[in-house]
Amino acid sequence: MEKLRMGVLGCSGHYSLRVATPLKASLLVAPYAVASRDAAKAGQFAKTWGFQAAYGSYEDLLADPKVDFVYIPLPNHLHLEYIKKSADAGKPVLCEKPLCLNAKEAAEAAAYCEKKGIPLMEAFMYRFHPQWVRAAELVRAGELGKVLSTLGVFTYNNKDGANIRNRADCGGGAVLDIGCYMASTSRLLMGGEPQRVAATLVRDPVFKTDILSSAIFDYGEGRVSTFTVSTQMFPTQTVIACGSGGNLSVEVPFNMFGDVPGRLTVTTSVAKRVVESAVADQYLLLFDAFARSLVERVEVPLPASDAVANMAALDAVFAAAASGGWEKVARY
Repeated sequence: MEKLRMGVLGCSGHYSLRVATPLKASLLVAPYAVASRDAAKAGQFAKTWGFQAAYGSYEDLLADPKVDFVYIPLPNHLHLEYIKKSADAGKPVLCEKPLCLNAKEAAEAAAYCEKKGIPLMEAFMYRFHPQWVRAAELVRAGELGKVLSTLGVFTYNNKDGANIRNRADCGGGAVLDIGCYMASTSRLLMGGEPQRVAATLVRDPVFKTDILSSAIFDYGEGRVSTFTVSTQMFPTQTVIACGSGGNLSVEVPFNMFGDVPGRLTVTTSVAKRVVESAVADQYLLLFDAFARSLVERVEVPLPASDAVANMAALDAVFAAAASGGWEKVARY
């Protein structure tokens, strides 16, 4: 079958580092067009990564009738605007996480695309890796019994003031950048939505972005998720699920390599074992899954409603850190 022609908004370093090479193996997606506000930059990016077309504005790319869908790796504060503009152009949207700056914006984006009949999906690549597919299967099968708690840590050390993650005006900060993973894995493993949140948060005195935050998600009946995220800490990532019948940990939960097996450690009353998943690139799986849903004209594998619920949990983190007390998670 003919591949879907993808348009990319922005000459993204993330795309260069993590997406461009895996997509060479895709049977469903062809990088076709890239846009930048700097035409020369777009032209060089296109030459480097094999795009046929390069544009000096995002709007010009969206006007190209050959573009079958759009990938948005733009800074967080531009997501809502270009999700809407993509929908206006009739282009399905795969948008980098977080979908928007807050749940209100995410719900607005989801409703806008739904009204226009345009597929919209948040690009949570980890959900497609075989290690996480297997982890979710083990939880659903009840191998851990009832999941009573999850623990997570996701940190890196980046003090570059010019980096987009350290710019408050662009939606930078730890909670939006990596806290979204903590919220997503918590909701996946706990099998529902948190009722309320307590949190602490520290901001950089110069950047004004949040650089260290810890949170408790209360799911009721004493079931909780706890996590810490930071943009100025030694790099660490781990996720652990603890249940009435066993525990599970994911060795490299998020920045998983595409050339080695994933590893889960599962401990039950029977024994402790290491479960290795197939070697796979989660970005290739993400883009192919989205493209397949377009080709088959079925719902995208991660509905926009999930992104809205995830943002609602993050909104509660900010609210709880500000109030110093428990804050309810809004429902949309």
